[in-house]
Amino acid sequence: MGQDKRDIFGRLLGYEPADLELAAATLIDVDGIVREDLSFRLADGSPVRGFLMRPQGHGPFPGLIYAHAHGGRYDIGASELTEGRQALLDAPGPALARAGYAALCIDMPTFGERAHVTESAASKAALWYGRTLFGQMLGEQAGAFTWLAARPDVDADRIGVLGMSMGATLAYWLAALDSRPAAIAHLCCYADFATLVQTGAHDGHGHYLTVPGLLAALTTGEIAGLVAPRPQLVCVGSEDSLTPPASVDRAEADTRAAYAASGAPENFVLTREAGVGHRETSAMRAAVLDFLARHLAG
Repeated sequence: MGQDKRDIFGRLLGYEPADLELAAATLIDVDGIVREDLSFRLADGSPVRGFLMRPQGHGPFPGLIYAHAHGGRYDIGASELTEGRQALLDAPGPALARAGYAALCIDMPTFGERAHVTESAASKAALWYGRTLFGQMLGEQAGAFTWLAARPDVDADRIGVLGMSMGATLAYWLAALDSRPAAIAHLCCYADFATLVQTGAHDGHGHYLTVPGLLAALTTGEIAGLVAPRPQLVCVGSEDSLTPPASVDRAEADTRAAYAASGAPENFVLTREAGVGHRETSAMRAAVLDFLARHLAG
């Protein structure tokens, strides 16, 4: 049954893993950790910028695919890993590298150095061809995972996915489609979409997340349940307009049912913070680092 849902999900998205080929890399020492400025090319020749931050040494290190947020800041993209953004405590890349991880982030379509095409135009073009922009994003994240797993300084069996907001949805949707991520952590975007539609809160999402027919086939709680039995951490704030409590309750019920059926109910962890909006908190950062240490650091 789970594979049937996964197949339906992939078809609705128009999901297909992408091939990412490294075109250039520059290494920089940043306060005792290594930053790699990367340039990839997709199969059609399109360039994709990326950043990787890792400890010094040869590894093998546990790896992370870090998926960047949206926030209407099309100029940020992958540089969220190295520079941060307003909704984050600070740049996550250095913190993750100091904790022992090799963390990779790439520009999603319409963001960073790919912002010359608008989200609206890219979404419409994809839909007209029977695909979705989010399906393209997920395919490229899968390609980034493949590239990271092939590095000799990364342990391919200990690679997780992490993100906030749009990056949160990328994180758990990628793990729902792809069995390789070993642990999944996401912040500020776990909600039942049908509940959001009922209240109008779905309009807080951009066009990128439009997937025709999705809610007739799967709830978002069921999508998160496709990650089971692998460890999954969810962090939300009670005052976040994208994760209102009723929508989180509904999603949680569906996801917990899937984890119970998998025989690993303890592997789904949901933390809620009262009075917190759409932002990372120190408690969320601590929970993520503890979760990753338990499930990836080995």
